Amino acid sequence: MSQNHEIRVIAHVQAQPGAEATIRDALITLVRATRAEPGCVSYMLHEDPTKAGQFYVYEVYRDQAALDHHMQSPHLAAAFAAVGHLVAAAPVITPVKEVAI
Repeated sequence: MSQNHEIRVIAHVQAQPGAEATIRDALITLVRATRAEPGCVSYMLHEDPTKAGQFYVYEVYRDQAALDHHMQSPHLAAAFAAVGHLVAAAPVITPVKEVAI
């Protein structure tokens, strides 16, 4: 079971039709930068193989301060600025907790 202080979230990003590749590329760039953050434990990008443009990011941070740092990071702001107009809706961020391994 995970450590109690770790923060886990799932982010859902839906690309507008025709913007899937651009969103994918921006998210891949974001993954690389986020994994270098000192408080990032895991940051994994997933794409729904049956629904075009549906992306999910499973994120694990050492603690709330690490998540807060990520949310204020220049690379996250740059990703939003670059492709914010290409998403179908605002990203949905859902906190989750591990129940079993």
